Amino acid sequence: MSGTPGGGTGGGAQPTLVVSLNGSRGAADGSAVPMSPEDLVAAALAAVAAGAREVLVHPRTPCGRESLSPRVVGPLLEALREAGLGGGVAVSVPLSIASEPDHAARLARIRSWTVLPDRAVVRFAEPGARELAQALLERGVAVDAEVQAGGAVPAGGNVPADGAAAAGGNRLAGTEPAAGAAGGRAGSVARFLAWPLRDPARVRLVAELGSAGPWVVAELLRRLPPVAVVLFGREEAAWPALRLAARYGTGARIGVGDVLRLPDGRAARSNAELVAAAARAREVTTAGNR
Repeated sequence: MSGTPGGGTGGGAQPTLVVSLNGSRGAADGSAVPMSPEDLVAAALAAVAAGAREVLVHPRTPCGRESLSPRVVGPLLEALREAGLGGGVAVSVPLSIASEPDHAARLARIRSWTVLPDRAVVRFAEPGARELAQALLERGVAVDAEVQAGGAVPAGGNVPADGAAAAGGNRLAGTEPAAGAAGGRAGSVARFLAWPLRDPARVRLVAELGSAGPWVVAELLRRLPPVAVVLFGREEAAWPALRLAARYGTGARIGVGDVLRLPDGRAARSNAELVAAAARAREVTTAGNR
């Protein structure tokens, strides 16, 4: 296995548990979803008290639209830090088409930030991911390269520099079709593997598992360069993904941004309740692996 599974900072520390505070949710998704900056701060503090070690937050305008504007991102980051979220708790924000459809505008937003997050999520399934990631690294922001654990990946994990997959590539899972038109463009995993990492200590792979099974995770970890890994799933895939993360010793992600129900099917009342349930599930799975 060439990848570095733990999503933490190394040194034998317990793998990171990231809380996804709000994701693409809105008020219609229920009272567990924090909406205002004040609610996001309170939810973050409660989730950290319950066991989360990192916070992923989607900044929003007062009308609820996702935004990368420094006038939206900066005050939210400052509010989280001023509330006492420091002490090694990293805060990340996502860069995606949902927050800014135009690639050039996303780059401009990164360069206009006056308050920087600790990390930023770059979706390698979206165009221009490498350029976005490089712009973040140049500003001193660590990168979470988000991929789907599936798609065409050639044997050995090597693809041409333009991201095109070689013929006869292996599939890590059936959950992600090959991207692009005829001729076979590589999926997000292959795009990440084709990125020449110059600073792997500041890059982490964040893999959405979908319906992927244990063999997919093992194969993914085997092919990776030496980067930390966080696994997560959405909705019904969230809890199986968390248990797989515990099984393989990687970081994990949970929160109302990804799932609204507890492992027993009950509706979660808060991010903190999901994090506490995740911590218990991880302990049970880890104990079973001994």
